[in-house]
Amino acid sequence: MKIVLDTNVLVSALFFGGVPGRILSAWHAGRITLVLSAPILAEYREVGAELSARYGDVDFEAFAALLVMNSEVVDSPEHLPEAVCSDPADDKFLACAAASGASVVVSGDRHLVEVSGWRGIEVLRPRPFVDRYLPESERSG
Repeated sequence: MKIVLDTNVLVSALFFGGVPGRILSAWHAGRITLVLSAPILAEYREVGAELSARYGDVDFEAFAALLVMNSEVVDSPEHLPEAVCSDPADDKFLACAAASGASVVVSGDRHLVEVSGWRGIEVLRPRPFVDRYLPESERSG
């Protein structure tokens, strides 16, 4: 299954674990495919650098290199021809999903959650995604 992760879900998973961390574990185990684009990777790197400076125990650039090597990278725009989200900066996640054929964007951002269903792309918060798509053995821990 191909999914797109909103930046907050990715950095929360990497820096803090919890439910978003289970999604990264599923990716690491090969159960899901993460899809990203250049605009998404740029945002991941910007936010990851800020958190790395603050917390210091995660080398985000090393993780970003692994992410690129082990994810599907697609060519998609940062903005859609017509804005979908009330915050157009979030459209890059929908554009990436549409370009890759991913059926799910995982996000806690209300701007994205509000447009769930656009072009058949479901936007799920981390907990509902984990509950619906990961095996029961990977839902807690």
